[in-house]
Formats: sequence, structure tokens, C-alpha cells
Amino acid sequence: MAKKKDKIEEEKDTQFSIQKIYIKDISFETPNSPDTFKMEWKPVVDMHITNEATPLSEELFDVVLSVTITVKIDDKIVYLVEINQAGIFLIKNIPEDVLGRMLATSCANILFPFAREAISDIVTRGGFPQLLVSPVNFDALYEQQKKQATEQAKQNTTH
Repeated sequence: MAKKKDKIEEEKDTQFSIQKIYIKDISFETPNSPDTFKMEWKPVVDMHITNEATPLSEELFDVVLSVTITVKIDDKIVYLVEINQAGIFLIKNIPEDVLGRMLATSCANILFPFAREAISDIVTRGGFPQLLVSPVNFDALYEQQKKQATEQAKQNTTH
């Protein structure tokens, strides 16, 4: 009975909350303007996303979602947007095996809409048509990265 009570008390102490959402860095470059405004608008969009978590204390984590979008027409860069959207999260009494997933997926899911809004706003202010960035399935990305890491570890041990 005492073990069950301890487990219930531990579960009550589990916390996940947002302490702060902020832009750590943002950049917008139009290296070929104003010539790009004369081009027929048939862009090719390339997006790269990374996610990094840094512990600030035992229970506080600074998570940075980095999104880089390069838009080209005929291999000419029209614009480049880079944003490091960050958040400070309180994560308390979460098992270690769950913590990595939370930092990579739950926090990224919270930060991504803020990054999307900032990207759309800066692109429009740069004189270009609105860029609507599609939602990202961070759970699927996490599983894919885990699978790739496992396969790479197997290859390293067999060689």
C-alpha cells in the first residue's frame, strides 16, 4: 500500500509547463533583390529543421527549434529565412526515457507555430507572397531519427 501511495504522490508532482517563449535569432536575406521581383514566381522551397535542448537546471530546459527556409527560382536564391525559436520549459518528475521524447516532440510542437508565424510575417514584410509553412509531425521525425541512429549503430558494430 505504501508503494502505491508513493507512486500516486510522484505522479501528482509531475509537471510540464511553458515558462517563456522567445525568438533567440532571426535572419532574412534577399541576396538577389530587386532582380528577383522581376522573375516569374515559380519558387522551389527547401526547409531544414533542427531541435536542441539545453538544461538550465534540474527542472528547466531551454529548447531551440531552428528552421531554415531557402527559396529559389532557377537556382537563384530569392530569399533565405532562418529563425531560432526558443522556449524555456519546466519539466519535473518525468522519467529519463520520456524526457528526451518530450524535449524533441512536445516542446517542438509548442514552438513551431510561433516560428511559422514569424517566418510568414518576415517574408511578407520582405515584399514576397505569404509563405505558409506546412505543419510538421515531430513525433514521426523523432521516430525516424531514432531508427536511423539504431541502424547506424548496427553498421558501426558490424564493420
